[in-house]
Amino acid sequence: MEKTMERQLEKPNPAIVVWIAVIAALGGLLFGYDTGVIGVALLGLGKAFAMDDTVKQLVTGAIIFGAIFGCLGTGPFSDRLGRRKMVIFVAILFAIGSIASAMSPNVIILIISRFILGLSAGSSTQIIPVYIAEVAPPKHRGKMVVLFQFMVVFGITVAYASGFVLGDHWRWMFGLGVVPALILLAGMVFLPESPRWLVMRKRDDEALRILTRVRGTSSLAQQEIEEIHTVANQPEGSWRDLAQPWIRPAVVVGAAIAMFSQITGNNALIYYAPTILTHAGFSNQAAILGTGLSTLLVVIMTVIGSILVDKIGRRRYLLWTIPGSIVALLVMGYLFLGNGPQNQVSQIMVVVCLAAYLMLNCGGFGVCIWLINAEVYPLFVRGKGASLGAFSHWIFDLLVTLTTLSLVTWLGASYTFWLYALISIGALVFIIYLVPETKGKSLEQIEQDLKNKKFYAFQNKA
Repeated sequence: MEKTMERQLEKPNPAIVVWIAVIAALGGLLFGYDTGVIGVALLGLGKAFAMDDTVKQLVTGAIIFGAIFGCLGTGPFSDRLGRRKMVIFVAILFAIGSIASAMSPNVIILIISRFILGLSAGSSTQIIPVYIAEVAPPKHRGKMVVLFQFMVVFGITVAYASGFVLGDHWRWMFGLGVVPALILLAGMVFLPESPRWLVMRKRDDEALRILTRVRGTSSLAQQEIEEIHTVANQPEGSWRDLAQPWIRPAVVVGAAIAMFSQITGNNALIYYAPTILTHAGFSNQAAILGTGLSTLLVVIMTVIGSILVDKIGRRRYLLWTIPGSIVALLVMGYLFLGNGPQNQVSQIMVVVCLAAYLMLNCGGFGVCIWLINAEVYPLFVRGKGASLGAFSHWIFDLLVTLTTLSLVTWLGASYTFWLYALISIGALVFIIYLVPETKGKSLEQIEQDLKNKKFYAFQNKA
């Protein structure tokens, strides 16, 4: 009888972990909504304000420019003040930025408001995946962190749905962002701090109470505390520590995965897909609907990916998805040759290729980027390392955002898509040789791989 009761007590408590991940991942919904809504809002903004392609790119890029500062600033603060407090700060910024965007009287104020939203979006990509990864058990860490990315693509889909329903009412589109921001703020008030951050701050008793609650047993919690102590014997790291030779592979992988997720055209097509489709002969409503349906498929693919990354692994999942996105880009480039799609069949093929590309690229890189960035860095520099990965994402996102429409004008749509396909091939080679498999490993085991020079994929094959 006593043994039966003991076995029951040894069962973990995943429901609490899921609840923590879902509430925290609402920041991803806000990130997705506020970055995706500009794609449909541009159609109404063009009627409200005088905007050429340069101004459109500035309005779109403002959120990304803000995100660069947000992600860099959050790392040091999250290491010093805690993960939970920074998520609360992110929620407050999202609410302020949403209200300011909706009330903007002119383009200048709108750009400033979008910059504020960018601060919160950039912060969310750094802190939320780290917070979830440090709470989740290794076996389920993949799907828990990918909840953030699911919320991102779900937020993008909601943005396009609101654009389809609201038409030219862009103020309402921006203002709706305040609703999930307030839910995130209210939810985080009741969620615990990261136990790993608490151990790093010598607050073992608090960490043990939290781990006992989320693991379901004090013995499992104590074992995890002891494992955390194997890597938590260093003081808070500095930016300079990221240049240490043994940490450098994590920086290379984290920053490069984030870079490739953008320079392969990922967010560029989300931001400008409605504009590109109107150039292909679609009406405004049809362009929004076509892009919105494509993002809905990305949501489905993200759900599939959240399951697969814990079953087949992060690296193999990327090797399954990226080749298909390359084929979709090549075909889409062919369809835009000459005068572009001239009949209904070719227009349908454009939408099919767009959907396939977004599914496989966003559903590939998008699922893995924040997960890998939250896993690969050592505990004492994890906040700053994740900031660096998020910075790479946002700086290259800004570069692509500010050049996509210009590239389409200069090179033409066909060669722009083919350029993204060529870069995707380079990304595939990088994944094959360098990206490690982190499936099933504790964060502490991944740190040991770095120290033992068994981190890169080719090192594990040797």
